[in-house]
Amino acid sequence: MRDFYAASDRMPLDQADGLRRLFAGRRDHLLALAANPHVAFSASVLDRLAAVLAAQGREVLVVDAAGTSPPPHELAGVDLAACVEPIAPRVSYLAARGLPLAWVDTRGGAGGFIDAVQRAAPQAEVILLHADGPELARLLKHRAARPLLIGADHPDSIKLAYANAKLLVRRCGLMTFDLLLAAPPQSPRLAAIVASLAGCAESFLGALLRHSAVVDPAGDAAAPADAPLQQLLTAQFALDDAPLPTHGYGLPSAPAALRRPVPGPASAAFSPAHS
Repeated sequence: MRDFYAASDRMPLDQADGLRRLFAGRRDHLLALAANPHVAFSASVLDRLAAVLAAQGREVLVVDAAGTSPPPHELAGVDLAACVEPIAPRVSYLAARGLPLAWVDTRGGAGGFIDAVQRAAPQAEVILLHADGPELARLLKHRAARPLLIGADHPDSIKLAYANAKLLVRRCGLMTFDLLLAAPPQSPRLAAIVASLAGCAESFLGALLRHSAVVDPAGDAAAPADAPLQQLLTAQFALDDAPLPTHGYGLPSAPAALRRPVPGPASAAFSPAHS
């Protein structure tokens, strides 16, 4: 399969159909990353995740729908499968900036785009979906997931990570998150950043930051995952990806923490609560 993709950068429709039949019934895993333009090394985070997953023997498709991603191929509106590019062994890439908007339904959701991506790349065991907060909220509407927030070791990036969490809580009812920090592992601020973001998420949103891991932008993307990153990924794959229950397609009720003022956290070094 890998040799086939190395030899061809476009998959004819009949071969795509054959792959769909071959992999029919297999459960795909969705890793949803909330894009953060204040993180200069977001590409390093994507590269690192894709390389670690590929090293584990998984076929990975990176779907880059963030506002900073490349524009989609001109054929994307006609043949999505033809736009999936192999970029490394077991790793493919789909430039998807703006594409989910074509799948927005009358309820404001764009989950059909994820289904279309799965049909276009049936060999992919993991879909690594990178999108801005509002886009991700459309994509994850009525879908169970634990989004991955991306941050760095400076306040603006953490404020936006918190803003992405707040948006996903309000619009999707998603109440648990993981955090990936693109920063040197030796930075003395990392523990305080994680604690501050976790405290704000719990106090102001009623949400929980479950796992965090550091991605070193200067590190070897192909190196084995360290314990925190491995724990984060193991927990992600253990999630039940059944659709979220809804009430007549309405949004879940906002948690009480969103409906009443809450005193600010004791430490405000990186507090994003009022962003």
